[in-house]
Amino acid sequence: MKPKMIAKICVDIGMTIALLLLMTYELIGQAAHEWLGIGMFVLFLTHHILNRKWTGNLLKGSYTPLRIWQTLLVVFVLLCMIGSMMSGIILSRHALSFLPINGGRSFARSLHMVSAYWGFVWMSLHLGLHWSMMMAMARKAFPGISPVRTQILRILAAAIAVYGIYAFSARAIASYMFLKIQFVFFDFEEPLIFFLLDYAAVMGLFVFIGHYLAEILKYCSRKRKQA
Repeated sequence: MKPKMIAKICVDIGMTIALLLLMTYELIGQAAHEWLGIGMFVLFLTHHILNRKWTGNLLKGSYTPLRIWQTLLVVFVLLCMIGSMMSGIILSRHALSFLPINGGRSFARSLHMVSAYWGFVWMSLHLGLHWSMMMAMARKAFPGISPVRTQILRILAAAIAVYGIYAFSARAIASYMFLKIQFVFFDFEEPLIFFLLDYAAVMGLFVFIGHYLAEILKYCSRKRKQA
């Protein structure tokens, strides 16, 4: 595997872990949350630098339904990242407290919540879009995986997605996305691992949706070419 591909994989894994940890907010402390946010932003910039070839080809070639969806996801993720960073700078009490920023905290708090939760969904869908490629790399790295194991993994993925539906509802994520609830509730008596597992399941749900939506769009493109 080429060094650049290894770097891409490491950055993507880092972003996935950081994304989950960022959703814990008060459970890991405000200071840790802020530094994680800065780290996420650095990883995000690195991700785009490593994938600059894709960005440079935006105005080239034709746009299939899959490419349109992929481009929209990138735009949505970018907007959420900008919203998270701008609001995070205003709200910072630790990492960036030296900046002379006064006022706007109420709006910044709402923007931060919306950006964070929508960003969580869009990034998970984006991860699902590339899931086939990651599975292909895994099969290449670990050849000889039996069809039975493949079916077991698919059943496991479906089970995680089903639990993700429950976790999405139980954690009131939709209410945060649409600002029906103004402040995120955290149960400080709950073990952190339970919170992370629920959010990992929600991420798994949207990865599952993103993967199969991409497969449907690929199928539609093939049918259109054959017509």
